[in-house]
Amino acid sequence: MFIALLYTVAPAVGAMARLNIITTIYPNGTAAEPISYDARPDWMRNWEQTGLLRFEDVNGDGLIQYYNAANPDFAAIAEERGWTGNEMVTFNQDILVLANPEIAQLPGWVIALIAAGGLAAALSTAAGLLLAISSAISHDLIKSVFNPGISEKGELLAARISMAFAIALATYLGLNPPGFAAQVVALAFGLAASSLFPAIMMGIFSKRMNSTGAIVGMLVGLLSTVLYIFTYLGWFFLPGTNMLPNTPDNWLFGISPLSFGTVGAILNFAAAYLTLAFTKEAPAEIQELVESIRVPRGAGGAQAH
Repeated sequence: MFIALLYTVAPAVGAMARLNIITTIYPNGTAAEPISYDARPDWMRNWEQTGLLRFEDVNGDGLIQYYNAANPDFAAIAEERGWTGNEMVTFNQDILVLANPEIAQLPGWVIALIAAGGLAAALSTAAGLLLAISSAISHDLIKSVFNPGISEKGELLAARISMAFAIALATYLGLNPPGFAAQVVALAFGLAASSLFPAIMMGIFSKRMNSTGAIVGMLVGLLSTVLYIFTYLGWFFLPGTNMLPNTPDNWLFGISPLSFGTVGAILNFAAAYLTLAFTKEAPAEIQELVESIRVPRGAGGAQAH
């Protein structure tokens, strides 16, 4: 329930955050009457110190211009008054999570609670993912595939090394994010949708699906999504390594890299079932296992009361 609440109210929170920003910069309710930079609200002064928010007085009038240039009403005002464009030259969207309570003038303890909750959520998620990554590499990959005779000490060492590499990679992506927070989350969910989701769904609803089909489907879905993302956002998100500009005009069929996970999932399903057509279906014991999960052993039929 709380997860559903979190994701369903996120757009409303984003809209209210933007409204709070605009109404503090334009307290009179119109873009024709901006406040002077010297009279800027306290939240702007505080966040300017982080470098994530920066104002540049382009036309030298001392006023903060922050408006939608595509709006014909604002464009007419800008032309009349000699405004040259938005002067909030740096506005990192990630700050809104922590800045919005301050912008809305909520009590300090509310801001501290939000900051503590965000930090706790980040640390708990990171810890769980690090454990999953290290165990997957050391046990599922090294011990189960490459070196079944590895000792427990060697397996533990492999887990620690893989965890160190994961931390280094996460640190790099944290310092050089491929986008703001919502975009990074969308990329993560897209990769999960193109790789894990179809395999889980086929494992639940298809007793015939075999391991070969599931693996081929996961590889096709994951590789197609990763290649599409890297084409527009750069190889491993390294700046300047993208092969095409990340603009709607260059996207394939207008599909954003953030939304390609759905296409990857479809390719995953198609590749898995195509592979299944040329390979043997899952062994009988696996089909019985799936059936036993659906209907627990010993369960009787439905009874009328």
